[in-house]
Amino acid sequence: MLLKLFPIPLFFILTFSISVESRCTRSCTALASYYVPPNSNLTFISELFNSTLVPSSTLNFDSILSYNKQVANKDSVDSGTRLNVPFPCDCINGSLPAHEFSYRVRSHDTYDKIATEYYSNLTTVNWLQPFNTYPPTNIPDTGTVRVVVNCSCGDATISKDYGLFVTYPLRPGENLSYVLTQANLSSDLSGLVQRYNPGVNFSSGAGLVFIPGRDANGNFPPIQSSAGNSGGVIVGISIAAIVVLLLLGIGVYIGFFRKKVKGETLSSTDSQDLLAQVGNAFGSKAAESTPAVAASPGLTGISVDKSVEFSYEELALATDNFSMAKKIGEGGFGAVYYANLRGEEAAIKKMDMQATKEFLAELKVLTHVHHLNLVRLIGYCVEGSLFLVYEYIENGNLSQHLRGSGREPLPWSTRVQIALDSARGLEYIHEHTVPVYIHRDIKSANILIDKKFRAKVADFGLTKLTEVGNSSLPTRLVGTFGYMPPEYAQYGDVSPKIDVFAFGVVLYELISAKEAIVKANSSLAESKGLVALFEDGLDEPDPKAGLCKLIDPTLGDNYPLDSVFKMAQLAKACTQENPQLRPSMRSIVVALMTLSSTTEDWDVGTFYENQAVVNLMSGR
Repeated sequence: MLLKLFPIPLFFILTFSISVESRCTRSCTALASYYVPPNSNLTFISELFNSTLVPSSTLNFDSILSYNKQVANKDSVDSGTRLNVPFPCDCINGSLPAHEFSYRVRSHDTYDKIATEYYSNLTTVNWLQPFNTYPPTNIPDTGTVRVVVNCSCGDATISKDYGLFVTYPLRPGENLSYVLTQANLSSDLSGLVQRYNPGVNFSSGAGLVFIPGRDANGNFPPIQSSAGNSGGVIVGISIAAIVVLLLLGIGVYIGFFRKKVKGETLSSTDSQDLLAQVGNAFGSKAAESTPAVAASPGLTGISVDKSVEFSYEELALATDNFSMAKKIGEGGFGAVYYANLRGEEAAIKKMDMQATKEFLAELKVLTHVHHLNLVRLIGYCVEGSLFLVYEYIENGNLSQHLRGSGREPLPWSTRVQIALDSARGLEYIHEHTVPVYIHRDIKSANILIDKKFRAKVADFGLTKLTEVGNSSLPTRLVGTFGYMPPEYAQYGDVSPKIDVFAFGVVLYELISAKEAIVKANSSLAESKGLVALFEDGLDEPDPKAGLCKLIDPTLGDNYPLDSVFKMAQLAKACTQENPQLRPSMRSIVVALMTLSSTTEDWDVGTFYENQAVVNLMSGR
């Protein structure tokens, strides 16, 4: 472990422990153990594992054949067997050992079909979605899907004798002995393989494991002299993949198949079942009021806490049957429309049929949690589709203000206020609710700006609740790449500190107006995370000079450098690799209140006179 201290004001001096083994530091060749599906051939397989979408006429099978001497005829491969397919193992965002493939969408493709049928579980639905913007139920036939496959370059702390690794998706009925046989490995290596995959149940029938592979000459190439991808990363990805796959089957909810004018509608029975779930979730009388769900037009209906149940007819009337002219946004689970309901401006989110879990999560959070800096839920509807009705926030989201065209640049003082407002909203759900809520998708696009340029946190569809004190709950991977902290992306660990990390990225966005992932070109592998970009700048001999290179140029010279520098230091504290060393949202609010109150140097002595604040900063 390397010990490192950040150049940060006294009240935020935090010891930053960087594990050398927790980041990938080089690229290498890896192998994918591809389970050949029916009616497949080398042309199809080569297209899947070619990142440049070259025409099939230019594909070369020699690289695949060189690792698969058992294939006697390149024009015929047996289904139900495995091929070792070579591919580059990159360092995505400086920390994720993986490679991004570009898959050309075919008609009627879904994420599930791409993951399970085409890529034979080398990736998963929940691993595809964070890297792509297409809704799960609406992948365009002419689109391209990013397919990220995890890999390993070995771990010198375990053995230097193995530098080529196979990404092996476990299938039902397989165990460690079977995997060793398939990989042509001696049973004597079982202990070594388990060390590369500690905690992995080889009999689970799902998830990824990493095993030593042979090169084209049948030998085990040794690890290269430079540091390889870590065992910690390998283990994290293996465990995360297993957790994702195990949880993939848990989110089974109501299907909606009956058609209605202007779109699909819920059947009366399905509506009643869903409403029963709403009632159970809120402890209200909703479950007893099922006849109101499929009722004729009218304003009557159940209410859940302070949320009103609207009829489909009322929402359709207010949006001109959800016309494009009323559409004001598009999210991961559906479109958002402007409406005027009962004399109040509103934003209506029409959610995809498969988003029942997210619908219930957001409904439950926002009917129980009320705060000035959280978007207010007005009501909902389960007729015709899933609808959530929010207060209308006039000024769009923070991402649009930072990077959208035709908008005046946000003054520095406004940016500080937006940061403080957002932090207060997060502090409320982290510190003042029972149970604690974790947002899990904090990003600039989910911070809304009202007409007074005050901020509200929105989009609680991925929110997770946890009991106080339970800070590590393995879960399925959701959220937005670039805002995910290492422990979440690698291990699936969930705690309020994943929101803190994402909030730190938002602070960097406020300073630079850059995206969370700064793309050098169209390739994800050659892109750089905003966190890494700022770390490089702040690690320069003159940190302020390094910071100046990253400040949003639209600010011109209209900013106090000391204030920007302090926000950058706060962001650096929030994005530390070790979640235990990140500050709480309460501490962040205190720091931003101080920053907001003055642009002069903070009086550290006066700050420390408040013993309660001292205790908060020290975690007591």
